[in-house]
Amino acid sequence: MRPMNAPRLARSTLLALSLACAFLPARAAIFEDGEARRAILELRQRVDMLQQTGQRSADELRRAQEDSTQLRRSLLDLQTQIETLRSEMATLRGQNEQLMREAAELQRRQKDIAQGVDERLRQFEPVKVTVDGLEFQADPAEKRDFEAALAKFREGKFAEAETAFAGFARQYPRSGYAPSARFWLGNAQYANRDYKEAITNFKAMLASAPNHARAPEAALSIANCQIELKETRGARKTLEDLLRAYPQSEAAAAAKERLSRLK
Repeated sequence: MRPMNAPRLARSTLLALSLACAFLPARAAIFEDGEARRAILELRQRVDMLQQTGQRSADELRRAQEDSTQLRRSLLDLQTQIETLRSEMATLRGQNEQLMREAAELQRRQKDIAQGVDERLRQFEPVKVTVDGLEFQADPAEKRDFEAALAKFREGKFAEAETAFAGFARQYPRSGYAPSARFWLGNAQYANRDYKEAITNFKAMLASAPNHARAPEAALSIANCQIELKETRGARKTLEDLLRAYPQSEAAAAAKERLSRLK
C-alpha cells in the first residue's frame, strides 16, 4: 500500500482530531481536562507540521517543475546554438576551400608570370659568343643583328649586307663584333665595286684591331681594292707591309703572288 502524501495525511489528521473532540464529553471520566487539551495541542502541532511539510513539498515540486522547464528551454537554446555553429562552420569550411583554390590559382599565375618575366629578361641578358677567335659578351639583339647581316652577305645580297653592316657599326660602335663587322662591311663594298669606301673600312678595322684574326685578310683586301683602282704603287706598298706584319699568315702567300705579278 502506497504511503499518503503530506496534504492527504494532514486532512486525515484533522479528521481524527475532529472525531476526538466529538467524543470528549463521553469520555470525560477517562481523561482529565488538562490531558485532553495537551492531546489536542499535540494533534494541532502535528497537523501544522504536516501542513508545513506539505507546503514545502509543493513549493519544492513547483520549483523542480520550473527548473525542469528552464532546463528544457536552455537545452533547446543550446541545441539551436549548436545547429547555428554547425551551419556557420560548414559555411566557413566552404569559404576556406574556395580561398585555398583561389590561392592555388594565384600561385600558379604568379609562377607563370615569373617564368614569363625570366624568359623576357633572358632575351636582354648578355650572352657569351665567339667570333673570329674572339670570345666576348654580347646583347641578344646585338648578336641577332650581326648574324642577320652576315646571312645577307652569304646569300650574295651584297647591297643589303652593306646597309646592314653599316647600320650595325653605327649602332654598336663598342661591340666585340665591331672589327668583324668592319671587315664584312668592306667585303660587301668591294663586291659592290665601292673600292674607296671598302679601303676606308678595312683600314679602320686594322687600326682598331691590328691583331685580329682577319687583319691579314683585311690588308690583302686593301691591296686588291687598290689594284682595282689602278693604284699599283699603293697596292705594292700595302702588300709589302702585309708581308712584314703578318709573314706567317695565309694572306702573306697570296701577297707574294700578287707582288710577283705587279713587277
